[in-house]
Order: sequence, then C-alpha cells, then structure tokens
Amino acid sequence: MLAAGSVATLFGMSLAVARKPLRADAARNVDKIITAARQCFRESGPDVPLQTIANTAGVGPATLFRNFADKEELVLAALNRQLRLTVDPVMDGALADIDAAAGLLRVLESLMAAASDDANLLCAVAGRRELLTGITGSLMESMSILLVRGQGQGSLRKDISMTDLFRLLAMLIGVVDTMEPGSDAWRRPLALVEDAIRTVRPSRPLPVFVPVPAASSTTTVPGQPGVLPE
Repeated sequence: MLAAGSVATLFGMSLAVARKPLRADAARNVDKIITAARQCFRESGPDVPLQTIANTAGVGPATLFRNFADKEELVLAALNRQLRLTVDPVMDGALADIDAAAGLLRVLESLMAAASDDANLLCAVAGRRELLTGITGSLMESMSILLVRGQGQGSLRKDISMTDLFRLLAMLIGVVDTMEPGSDAWRRPLALVEDAIRTVRPSRPLPVFVPVPAASSTTTVPGQPGVLPE
C-alpha cells in the first residue's frame, strides 16, 4: 500500500531534476538505471535497495549516484519518464479533440492508470502534498484549457472551478491507496467523478465494484473488523 502523502508524486512532472544534455554513453546509463528501477520496484516493492537497482541495470553504484543523488531523485526521474511516455500523448490528443469533456476524461484515465501501474514507485517517496503542488505546472494548465472548452461546449458544469478539479484529482489519486498495485479499481470512482462534472450524466452502468483489500481497510463495519461498508 502507498504511504499517506505519497501518491501525488505521479503529478510531479515539473519536479523532475533538470538535467544538462548527456553524452550518449551517459544517457544510455541513465536509461538503463531508470528501466531497472521500475522493474525492481515492481518486483520487490518500495524498499528495494539502490544496490539492487544498480546490479539490475548492470552499472556500478558510483555510476548510479553520479546520475541520481538519492532514491527520491531516481523515483522522480522514473515517474517523469513514464508520464512523458504515457500521459503527454493523451493530453496532446485531448487538446486536439473537438470534444473537450471526452478529452479531459481520457487524461484523467491515463493518469490513474499510471498511478496504479507504478504504485510501488509512488510509495518510495514522500510527497502527496509536495507533488500535488507539482501538478500546477503544464499539466494543470492544459487541463484548465479542457475544462473551459468543455464548459463553453455545454458538456461540463459551468460551476466547476480549477480548484474543484484540483481537489477531485487529489481524491482520485488517493484511491490508489485502497487497491492493489496494477488494479483498475480506480475506474469506478473515476466514473463517479465523471457523473459529477458532466452536465448530463452518461447513460452507462458504473464499472464493476472491486472490494478494498483487507490490509488496506481503514473503516470497519461493526462486528466485522477490516471490512468496508458497501
């Protein structure tokens, strides 16, 4: 499970360490280290030692630390790369789509998928608050464009502000704390958010209900410890 305050790391695109252009060999090492980090975190969880990551990447510890000062910097770089690869193209397509509301929902979907896929990476750093602040960069600016367009098209509620959207994002990302890494249990709460922000609720059933894993339960039903009410 993700530690409280960690999952908004997903939105830390603007928090990735700025880098000078690297030589080809150095760039290859960075790529190998980031690839190894994602593999190791997926297989071994958030507490995997940096030595294990270096071994998996086929580089020495000195090479790893020459490129990444600590685990947090490495995690942020890995998350940044995945967002660039998976979310940025979706955002580009959403901005080009004539249907702004549909585009905005695709962006939210891609963000939630990324959060679930890299749940162990997110757990390895400490900053829901810190990294929600990071979302106020280009990602939020683009989402603001989609929100305003959707409101102008009449598909999104006009009484929703960007502050509302920011808080809804924080709530959605928090869902990752209540599900298994890689699960798509986030689809149901995302559908509920869509119902709330559209002017007309979509005529479709909610995605299937996925119970909260027992170890994740924080609210109990009387007489049934660790069970969330349905």
